[in-house]
Order: sequence, then structure tokens, then C-alpha cells
Amino acid sequence: MPERLSLAAAPDWVAARLHGRTGTRWVGVDGLGAAGKSTLAHRIAAVLPGARIVKVDDFGRVGVRGWDRALFVAVVLEPLLAGRPARYQRWDLVADAGRDWVEVPPGGPVLVEGVSATDDRVPVPWDVTLWLDVPAAERERRIRTRDTDPALLERWRTDWWPSEQAYAAAQQPWTRVDAVVTGNDSAW
Repeated sequence: MPERLSLAAAPDWVAARLHGRTGTRWVGVDGLGAAGKSTLAHRIAAVLPGARIVKVDDFGRVGVRGWDRALFVAVVLEPLLAGRPARYQRWDLVADAGRDWVEVPPGGPVLVEGVSATDDRVPVPWDVTLWLDVPAAERERRIRTRDTDPALLERWRTDWWPSEQAYAAAQQPWTRVDAVVTGNDSAW
């Protein structure tokens, strides 16, 4: 049974879980769209020296439902597991074009954040996994406030909402994570 945590408690809880572990440590920050996963990942990274954040959104591509899991495995997971640096190109979904390149060195904490970050089809050897639980009405409000570009809203309607609902129904990730973090707007 996953532990239940507040937003404020989550960063120190993760740090305590990783205390004394060495090598590349894997932290998954999962949840549905606009739950606050990026914000939580940054807060956790702030208490983990040398932490790097890998965003699932950087593996989204036009024509790919959700995100490109195989690309993530090839350019992030496999190199880090082999003790080599990971290197990948961030992606602009609206322009459908590559942006800057990111390098992630082995041996430190790696936070993977995004919808379906802890997908059980991706063989990450997780040290800690979190599910961020925020009410649907609040998430929808955040999406409509944040993603005003018509192309993004269309992608939400035709891909991301259906994809995240299918993932949630099939895997029920909140039942298999180490902790469920309860979020609300005032806490952010």
C-alpha cells in the first residue's frame, strides 16, 4: 500500500529514501496532465545534490501517441544503466522540431517526470516512485490557463487526455507507487 504524503513532505521523504544509496538513482514522478509533476520534480531535485530531471514531454513527437518510450530507453535508460552519459534532444511539440541537447551524467539522482513516467512497459529500475493526485477540475483549469495555443489544446483533446485515461485505467499506477502525493492549488 503506497504511503500518502503532502506536497511539503514529499521532497524530504524522497531524500530520506535515497539516503545512503550510490550510483544512478531513479525517481519517477507520475500523475495525470497538469497535476504539478514538473513543480514537484524541481522541488525534489532541489534537495538531491546533482539531481537531473528528464521530462517525458521531451520524448513527445507528432504521430506518436503519448511519448516515445523506445527513444527514452535507447538514449536515456540504456546509457545510464551501462554507466555512460545519456544524451537526448528536447522537443518542441508545437513546432515539431528539436531544441537544445541535454546530457545526463551517470551516478546521480535522475528524476523522470511526466504522464506515465512510471509506465510498467519501460524497464526503469526505480528506487522511488510517486503518483501526484490532483482533482480533475483543478487539472483542467490549469491546462486551459497554461496551454492557450490552439494546437496544444487540440493535442490535449485528441491525444493526451485519451492516452492518459487509457494508461490510468490499464495500469492504475497509484496502486503500485511508493507514495501518493496529494496536491492542491493553494499548496503550489
